Amino acid sequence: MATARRYRANRLGARATALAAAALVAGCAVAPDPSPPARATGNLPVREAPPEPRSPASADADLRSFYAGVEKQLVDSGRLRRDPAPADLPFTDDDLIRDFVRVALYDEYTDVNGRFMHAERPALLRRWETPVRVAVMAGGSEPAEEAARDRSNVAAFTQRLAHLTGHDVALTDGNGANFLVLFMTTAEREAFANQVHETYPDFAPAVITALRNASIDNFCITYAFWDKTNPSVYSAVIVLIRAEHPAFTKMSCVQEEMSQAMGLPNDSPDARPSLYNDDLEFAVLTEHDAILLRMLYDPRLKPGMSVNEVLPLLPAIAADARAAEERDSGVTLAVN
Repeated sequence: MATARRYRANRLGARATALAAAALVAGCAVAPDPSPPARATGNLPVREAPPEPRSPASADADLRSFYAGVEKQLVDSGRLRRDPAPADLPFTDDDLIRDFVRVALYDEYTDVNGRFMHAERPALLRRWETPVRVAVMAGGSEPAEEAARDRSNVAAFTQRLAHLTGHDVALTDGNGANFLVLFMTTAEREAFANQVHETYPDFAPAVITALRNASIDNFCITYAFWDKTNPSVYSAVIVLIRAEHPAFTKMSCVQEEMSQAMGLPNDSPDARPSLYNDDLEFAVLTEHDAILLRMLYDPRLKPGMSVNEVLPLLPAIAADARAAEERDSGVTLAVN
């Protein structure tokens, strides 16, 4: 795969800002009303104080060491599992229906006075209706080999999303991008936020604030924006993944954030086996999650549907999506 686009840490440059603007200006150069949905992945189980910031280079090195330790702690405790179809966690169609309602028809974050707050609330069904064009941006501090690997992971998962949803999802070199996946350090992320704000001062304040002040206990964050003419249709997405993460954590962030940005904005403690659960039990998209994506893009569902409209359709949709996943995988899913 081609090496990811690179922008120097000390000057992200007009091209980076232009790419972000091109992806977002149609849907949200001015924050929509109501505010755009956004979500953050599960918090890290931090048991020690994060490193104190020093120079940009030393701060990056400290954070890399810190996140490597957190990843090891999670793996050692039995989390970040890599088995997409675990035999110890069977699930029924009723489980799929329950989890779909909670993950697809609730928002996890709410814009409160220009800041995103964790406040779960019911939502209408949302998804993409226009083609999704994914662009990858890497900060200049990321080594070329890491940037190439990250882009390869995004490219492979983009193809998988297209297959699971049946929607037009493809990688682009930046032309027509409306789905940005950013791999940036803290300093690069802050510079990027400042450039977007300077160029577009009315750009969604909550997003600018969150980009500047992303908490150390977030793995990765997604900001999804809807079409001004239809708040149930996505128009643009920014996925922010910390460049300081080790490779495995970054790969997990790619799979969780990109899949949820297709229209599964919430997490649920009952969803298992699933990425869409803040306990971080799984690191890869599970067959349970693949079925939820198939359900979301079933033609019997339409953007803007309420839970009462969706529920009667879900038994047949879940059964059909499960059968499709079984045909694809060649593996019979465990059922209670």
